[in-house]
Amino acid sequence: MASLTIRKLDETVKAYLRLRSAGNGRSVEEEVRVILGELIQGRPELPGGASPPPSTEAPGQTLRSVSPSSERNVTLIIGGGIAAFKSLELIRRLKERHIDVRCVLTKAAQQFVTPLSASALSHERVYTDLFDPGSEFDAGHIRLARECDLIVVAPATADLMAKMAHGHADDLASAILLAANRPILVAPAMNPLMWNNAATRRNVLQLRRDGIHMIGPNVGEMAETGEAGVGRMSEAIEIAAAAADILRPPRPRPLTGKRVLITAGPTHEAIDPVRYIANRSSGKQGFAIAAAAQAAGADVTLVSGPVELRDPAGVTVIRVESARDMLHRVEAALPADVAIFAAAVADWRVANEGEQKLKKTSAGMPPLQLVENPDILATISKLKDKRPPLVIGFAAETEHLIDNAKAKIARKGCDWIVANDVSPALGVMGGDRNTVHLLTRDGDINIDNIKVDSWPVMTKEQVAAELVAKIAKTVEKSS
Repeated sequence: MASLTIRKLDETVKAYLRLRSAGNGRSVEEEVRVILGELIQGRPELPGGASPPPSTEAPGQTLRSVSPSSERNVTLIIGGGIAAFKSLELIRRLKERHIDVRCVLTKAAQQFVTPLSASALSHERVYTDLFDPGSEFDAGHIRLARECDLIVVAPATADLMAKMAHGHADDLASAILLAANRPILVAPAMNPLMWNNAATRRNVLQLRRDGIHMIGPNVGEMAETGEAGVGRMSEAIEIAAAAADILRPPRPRPLTGKRVLITAGPTHEAIDPVRYIANRSSGKQGFAIAAAAQAAGADVTLVSGPVELRDPAGVTVIRVESARDMLHRVEAALPADVAIFAAAVADWRVANEGEQKLKKTSAGMPPLQLVENPDILATISKLKDKRPPLVIGFAAETEHLIDNAKAKIARKGCDWIVANDVSPALGVMGGDRNTVHLLTRDGDINIDNIKVDSWPVMTKEQVAAELVAKIAKTVEKSS
């Protein structure tokens, strides 16, 4: 065996090794070699003032291996850009999450941060040279690529990303990336013109096709005076959170192979080209449910009214305006295993939409004749063909919440109702928290047989996760 790398040491042991190596005038790596040699020869050597860490073993017991202080390890490659200074904070943020960090600095990165700074924060040796005789005698770049759970590149400059995309390996960082069989997370950082250059766009596309994880870049001011736009490296706390998410053990995906159809947001029913009738819905709860269902493995289609929310990753999103548009898109998305109707559909629309903006006149307000919109939940619940096995509606009420929700589940013919109080004082509509009651029925619709499960106040993401978990259990039982 050419070399031995020791990882996951207890902080007490690390402190002892640093003290002992300093007392002997050796590097920590050299000191470990000396200690191993001493153990083999049976003659321990201690410098003046240094003593081994206290033993926690009872007399007569054999020594146990030291408990790991961390179960996850990251190789952090720091590229050569002004954003490199953020990488020092990133080291701290990763260690806050109990992630061990080993740093690699490119030649250009050393113009912005020093190996000493990175070493002091990571408590590890920093690597800079592909041809370092102290580490490359046993192909150290291969070890750095393999002896970790994740490789993070921050900042990832345009040059470094180009090397990755084209398979170059002319320095330590690019050699590690080419030899890696671990996930890679890239945090781009460059001038907006460089980010938008056609060559960079091609490289980004290639890296994504290669399965590289990417965070950012963000919009903001650049180091150059008067420069702003897309190209600013994500903040250290954002990168650390993304790394922790990648390192998290795979979540169960109980809805794999299932199709889930969801509606969200309001509908806008035009009065004229300027005005419309709508409900006060942000779409946050429906979007959170779509994201949770996708994370559970489902093939998710989200039909959304006008909202200002980003499409959930991995979800097919269809944007609509009116209730009639939404019903048409919902019917076209069938069949599905589960349908969740979280949209706040406007109950009415004007009978005759104005072709031009309605004007004020001396005669007063123009008459507006209202007609009822199609009932999407009832329509799908009462289908004879293509009815999803599980249909879930929402009941947004301001009074008599449970009674109204029970009446709705009986009237609409759905299987479950998620009821919530949307009184203005509670701030549910447009807010980030929700208090819901899940009403369920088995078999025939009978108000007396409807079960009510009241949940505590939760974030809308927590509500979504809890609802999807219950859906998964129900689907599993019925399959």
